[in-house]
Amino acid sequence: MSTFAKPENALKRAEELINVGQKQDALQALHDLITSKRYRAWQKPLERIMFKYVELCVDLRRGRFAKDGLIQYRIVCQQVNVTSLEEVIKHFMHLSTEKAEEARSHSQALEEALDVDDLEADKRPEDLMLSYVSGEKGKERSDRELVTPWFKFLWETYRTVLEILRNNSKLEALYAMTAHRAFQFCKQYKRTTEFRRLCEIIRNHLANLNKYRDQRDRPDISAPESLQLYLDTRFEQLKVATELELWQEAFRSIEDIHGLMFMVKKTPKASLMVVYYAKLTEIFWISSSYLYHAYAWLKLFTLQKSFNKNLSQKDLQMIASSVVLAALAVTPYDHTYGASHLELENEKERNLRMANLIGFNLDLKPESREVLSRPSLLSELVSKGVMSCVTQEVKDLYHLLEHEFLPLDLAAKVQPLLSKISKLGGKLGSASSLPEVHLSQYVPALEKLATLRLLQQVSRVYQTMKIESLSQMIPFFDFSAVEKISVDAVKRNFIAMKVDHMKLVVLFSTPGLESDDLRDHLTVFAESLNKARAMIYPPTKKSSKLGEILPGLGEIVDKEHRILLARKSIIEKRKEEQERQLLEMEREEESRRLKQLKITEEAEHKRLAAEYEQRNRQRILREIEERELEEAQALLEEQEKRSKRKGGKKPILEGEKVTKQILMERALSEQLRERQEMEKKFQKLAKTMDYLERAKREEAAPLIEAAFQQRLVEEKALHEHEQQLETELSRQRHDGDLKEKYRLSRMLENKIIFEERVKSRREAEFNQRKAEREERINQIIQARKQEREALRKKIFFVSSEEERLNKLREEEEARKLEEAERRRKEEAERKAKLDEIAEKQRQRERELEEKERVRREALLGRTTDGPLRPSELPAGPDPGAAAPAAAAPAPAKYVPRFRRGGTEGSAPAPPETDKWGGGSSRPAPPPDSDKWSSGARQATADADRWGGGGRWGSGDSKPDDRNPPGDRWGGGSKSTWSSSRPRGR
Repeated sequence: MSTFAKPENALKRAEELINVGQKQDALQALHDLITSKRYRAWQKPLERIMFKYVELCVDLRRGRFAKDGLIQYRIVCQQVNVTSLEEVIKHFMHLSTEKAEEARSHSQALEEALDVDDLEADKRPEDLMLSYVSGEKGKERSDRELVTPWFKFLWETYRTVLEILRNNSKLEALYAMTAHRAFQFCKQYKRTTEFRRLCEIIRNHLANLNKYRDQRDRPDISAPESLQLYLDTRFEQLKVATELELWQEAFRSIEDIHGLMFMVKKTPKASLMVVYYAKLTEIFWISSSYLYHAYAWLKLFTLQKSFNKNLSQKDLQMIASSVVLAALAVTPYDHTYGASHLELENEKERNLRMANLIGFNLDLKPESREVLSRPSLLSELVSKGVMSCVTQEVKDLYHLLEHEFLPLDLAAKVQPLLSKISKLGGKLGSASSLPEVHLSQYVPALEKLATLRLLQQVSRVYQTMKIESLSQMIPFFDFSAVEKISVDAVKRNFIAMKVDHMKLVVLFSTPGLESDDLRDHLTVFAESLNKARAMIYPPTKKSSKLGEILPGLGEIVDKEHRILLARKSIIEKRKEEQERQLLEMEREEESRRLKQLKITEEAEHKRLAAEYEQRNRQRILREIEERELEEAQALLEEQEKRSKRKGGKKPILEGEKVTKQILMERALSEQLRERQEMEKKFQKLAKTMDYLERAKREEAAPLIEAAFQQRLVEEKALHEHEQQLETELSRQRHDGDLKEKYRLSRMLENKIIFEERVKSRREAEFNQRKAEREERINQIIQARKQEREALRKKIFFVSSEEERLNKLREEEEARKLEEAERRRKEEAERKAKLDEIAEKQRQRERELEEKERVRREALLGRTTDGPLRPSELPAGPDPGAAAPAAAAPAPAKYVPRFRRGGTEGSAPAPPETDKWGGGSSRPAPPPDSDKWSSGARQATADADRWGGGGRWGSGDSKPDDRNPPGDRWGGGSKSTWSSSRPRGR
């Protein structure tokens, strides 16, 4: 572990290692500095070190190092400068996000690259085998290797930051921002597994926050700002869960929000409650809890109507229509009818949880289980005026399904209304907190309700009906679907019907003896018979024994009362004893648990430290082995290429353990062997080439000579023939050239005239263009001169203006300095005057105290009791101060050092030097003279109380600390301090 005198030295060392490419060593050096106990006080260089540290952690993807460093830095700056920790964490998250986005931009197949189930899981064995077996990497695999590690590191970054900030009251906003960014990460890349884990992490953080309430930096959830941050985080979690269609997590998020509101006993803002109930409607609809879905819509309608004053009438009508249709979509019979006891208990618990979420407190007693039901909901809609806000189609549908009795025309009248309702809905106005309302989702449930109502009404009118007729009356479904609906209704005792497929008829009947209408008939019949029997055969009256019991009834009551009181006191004592024993057992158990927890924590710390050291050693050894294995692999591949190229055998046997040392030794021996073989081959080949070359030259020498002589003869004949042809051709060309010369000599004069004319025209054109060019150049020169002149004037004006402004500024500063100097001098003079006045005041107080002391001494008779102190001797002739100087001190008085052990004839003590320049030896009182004078008065009062016998001797000041304890108090008599102040002060 490296040690540095200053943190800046560690930063310089890390930069040097980075420049030479040793980033891992640089990271280790900074890690040792941050985790060292020497630098536990925050200072500015530590912040720069942390910035460099997190940059290295991101570059090397060392999430564990980053977490350790941030935890140590949090300990350092938690109480001093928590803003620095916030900046470091923001920089860390920014770098991680930037790297992930950069890797994403390099990849063209992000969906395939992030096609992993869990970002925290390690590589599977089949992936490792594929990476070693496959020779060339495909595009998809390269994208996965490029993108997936960076997104894993980004996810680890979010987890690390949330873990560090989980119980920090000063960085609640940063915690909420990190959670929001993690939610957006899961939403953007469809990371459902990570989203579930993130929700569980945040849920555990809140649970631990409530469990351990004695932490120092614990956030206060009851504070409005903290509560708002936590609620915003939960609502963002709820929105992302619904967008990812993770309905279980959405329901748990709703429970988290409800638990948070119940914990702090505060209701959030109306806008948040609108989102709360809107998401509840989606969750209840997905979970087929149509009754609670309707109640959630009712709550949502009430909120919008009460708090949203800008809501238009059309939007309010759409919301009210959704409420009524949701209530109508609830099945009209009880689903718990005929269920088992276990199913009833589970349903009761489920209903209790969902009712709590929408603000209802359900009682678990059987007689109050019908608090939330379809009839009560419909009656509540009518009483609260929701029906008056809905559209006409919804109102007509409600009256048809709930109040009309039309067995034959019900479906025919309902169908056009449903087709109109399915076209209603859509996006709401900007004033509404809800984005859109869809009424078409209720059409299937309403068709089922219309079918049930029709079957119920037909069963009251008919006993038998053909299947064909019933199918024509219900246009929504086929008869198979109607049969399924009717089976469930019969099971829930809503209707009583049977289907006879052989006769193709439907048989309707009244409910049996065990139905709801006849269930209590036997009980009523038995009670009536019992009353009739009592009337026919009245019971005989027996003789009353009350007269026999009355005389001793009072004693029996008193006795029973005393027995009950005694029993009650015994029970109370037993309860108290049991509670005391329980408390003692709890205390012992708690102390035992704390001791065990402390032992476990110490063992865990030691184990973690040992594991950390072991992991470091293993990591270093593993990195060395990997580096050597890579080098050995490179050597092995090079050796295999060489052996394949030469057609030889493989240098390494299969299954043999390959190391760098073995490969190097075998490579050296192989190179030496190959070099020797090549030298032998070259020697043999050189000898063979010598023999062949000598034989070829001996055979070719006469043939070359004969060919040379023959070639000389042939070239001589060819030369003579070519010379003759060249002469003939030269003569013919000369004759032709003479004829051409004679023919062209006639046009020579015309050619000269034409040439002169062309030259003169071109010269005139050249002179004209030259003059135009010179004129254009002169214009450009003049324009540039004017521009330079204007620029010089502008520069001169700007510089002169700046000089003027600087001069004004300097004069203003000089004036301000003079004014400050003048004020300082006035302040110094005023302070000197105040000091002078205070000094005079203190002098007057000293004189007054001196006069008061002299007056008191005169009253107490001090002049006759003992000698005066040297400081109290009069400067001139004073008739009241004529006491002898060498008088013996009283036994109970303080004896000065120069008089101890001396005789009467000893020399007097030297006079004490006045340190304060006055005639008296008393020091000047402190600036707070009121306190000093009160102290003097207290001392004088003490002196009066002790009668002068217990004071310090002869008015001397407090004894010096150098005196021994036995001599300090003058023989052990009770003494008090003098009114004068000690000399040492």
